[in-house]
Amino acid sequence: MIVALAVSWSARLPAASGPTLTLEEALQTALANNPELAAAQWGIEIARGDRQQAGLVPNPELSWEAEDTRRNSRTTTLSISQAVELGGKRGARVELARRGQDVAQVELERQRNLLRANVIGAFSGAARAQERQQLAEQSQALAERGLSIAQGRIRAGKASPVEATRAQVQLSEVRLEVSRAHTQRANAYQQLAEVTGAPFAQFSRVESGIAVPERVPEAARLLGRIGDTADLRLAQLQVDQREASLGLERSQRIPDLRVSLGSQYSETDRERVNVVGLSMPVPLFNRNQGNILAAARRADQARDLRNAAELRLRTDVRQALDQWNTAQNEVTSFNQIILPAAQNAVDVATRGFEMGKFGFLDVLDAQRTLINARTQYLQAAAQVTDAWVQIERAFGDLSNTQ
Repeated sequence: MIVALAVSWSARLPAASGPTLTLEEALQTALANNPELAAAQWGIEIARGDRQQAGLVPNPELSWEAEDTRRNSRTTTLSISQAVELGGKRGARVELARRGQDVAQVELERQRNLLRANVIGAFSGAARAQERQQLAEQSQALAERGLSIAQGRIRAGKASPVEATRAQVQLSEVRLEVSRAHTQRANAYQQLAEVTGAPFAQFSRVESGIAVPERVPEAARLLGRIGDTADLRLAQLQVDQREASLGLERSQRIPDLRVSLGSQYSETDRERVNVVGLSMPVPLFNRNQGNILAAARRADQARDLRNAAELRLRTDVRQALDQWNTAQNEVTSFNQIILPAAQNAVDVATRGFEMGKFGFLDVLDAQRTLINARTQYLQAAAQVTDAWVQIERAFGDLSNTQ
């Protein structure tokens, strides 16, 4: 189940003309066009190439040798040699490459989760900027109405000119907020276009009322599935990859055997003889002990990094869920109590001022209260979506975890 993050008073906001971008369209466009995701997808093919190369055996070596450069007395030898890998080197290479394939697969999944979260974050930022502009324009209309009422009462001799000055000051402040809101919306649109892989925004507005999960996920349930997150699976695969690298380094302790077969012809004796050879390095000084030690410590390092990643992720999830719960309660309070009451206070104060029952300071206070309440509502809504985005960045699409 999902619920739209919107309020009843925002349903009256005017709709802009031109194409409207939905969240689903933004996600589909990003998956198709985002260059960072495309780069991550190439990692699958890179790992496949590494796996193919790891399974190949060494090429044979063809050699020709001449003893004595004089034509009538020289001896020539033609031979072919083949290295025979011992100690399970080829299997260790294949295992390491296979771990690399697993890492590439999970890294691609992690990049998709990250992209999805970034798109949701950018989209919600654009929706908030759009709503902020609309609310600023509503506040401007409200301030203009207050100025008009004050000027009318001044002309009628029922109010002091100071009240018109106060109304003009507030109108100027609201106009500055409208200008800032226009700039913020343009920047938010451009950020959304960038994350979807477009050079500029090809839409005039985004769909309002972004849908978030109706209920905040249970902490115990999410933390119980934390091992399934792409981040922790990737960290564990990196541990496995380091262990496979250690196995490869250990296999290097055993030297390879080289077998050679050839034919030798002597010009002096006019005779051809067969040549067979075996060679193997003697591991007297270099037994790859330094590389083995370094690989073992890298495996230990990867395990510690995995534990650190789990600790960090558990902390981030708990903090995000706490933020989500708190902000969701604030949004509900603003929708059901605070915003309707603030709007009603403005209406009552304005009518009372027109009838001479209230001073203009009462109208200004009511207007400022409404403007501040709207600003705080947008901040609470931003905290809800930010927490949602952080959870989605770790777990992917939450609808798949319900």
